[in-house]
Amino acid sequence: MDIHAGIIALVVLMVIFAVWSIASWLRILRSARKMTFYRLRRQREAGGWRLLGLGLFLILVAIALPLFGEPLAYEYFPPSPTPSLTPTPSVIPTITVSPTITLTPTITDTPLVTDTATITPTPFLPQAIEALFQSSVTPNPGVVFSPILFATKMDNSQAINPNTVFQNPVGHMYAVFSYDKMLPGVQWSALWFHEGDLVHYETKPWDGGTGGFGFTDWNPSPDQWLPGIYEVQIFVGEEWKVVGRFLVLGEPPTPRPTLTPTFTRTPTFTPTPSKTPMPTATATSSQTPTPSETPTPSPTRTP
Repeated sequence: MDIHAGIIALVVLMVIFAVWSIASWLRILRSARKMTFYRLRRQREAGGWRLLGLGLFLILVAIALPLFGEPLAYEYFPPSPTPSLTPTPSVIPTITVSPTITLTPTITDTPLVTDTATITPTPFLPQAIEALFQSSVTPNPGVVFSPILFATKMDNSQAINPNTVFQNPVGHMYAVFSYDKMLPGVQWSALWFHEGDLVHYETKPWDGGTGGFGFTDWNPSPDQWLPGIYEVQIFVGEEWKVVGRFLVLGEPPTPRPTLTPTFTRTPTFTPTPSKTPMPTATATSSQTPTPSETPTPSPTRTP
């Protein structure tokens, strides 16, 4: 409690006591008039007048306190500035609406083109998924589903901390809902879309009860959670029942590159060509001796 609040509380208390004193004075004054003995009557009246004086004094003090008491108290107890907590605005991401084409006004006030409202298509079941139907049980037209709650954790068929905006990495996503008047064995389907593209689905005969809680989930690899708007559509038979949307923010984590082993060829040793033996030196033939000159026979004398 601060000084101002204390002053106000004292003023209220003093006014209450002043009213009580004046009322007691009136009551004592009436009772004193009925007393026979003079002395006792005078004593009773004196006590009543004292109560009246006390009441008037309290009224004067109650008037003076706000006028003079509070400034005097501030002189002895100067107020210290109390820092006020500035709330930090938390940015709540919202789904960005695609901008529409704005018509440029012409000279005349009559627009040349009239905008026609875009009709939101009703969710429908693709024929490729209808071809996977296994059940022949006719769906109950009165089956009802609650709005879908999205969460990354679930306990006892209940979504833990459901939200509509998630930050990457997302992980395992659950779409939880409640239902009633379901028929066991009827075909039901859940389609997961990202920005209008089908990214996951499940279709099978209903294996739960006629009423309670159910869910559909998706647990892709972290790099498949692309940012954008996701939509989950639930069908019973071929009839659409409920649709839910959530937003994923941030880029998905980049998958670690897988190292593909490459086979390195083992070098084969090429045999070194054998050295060609050098031809052996052929012995040079010895020179034929030059024939010596035969002496010419001297002429024989004829007798």
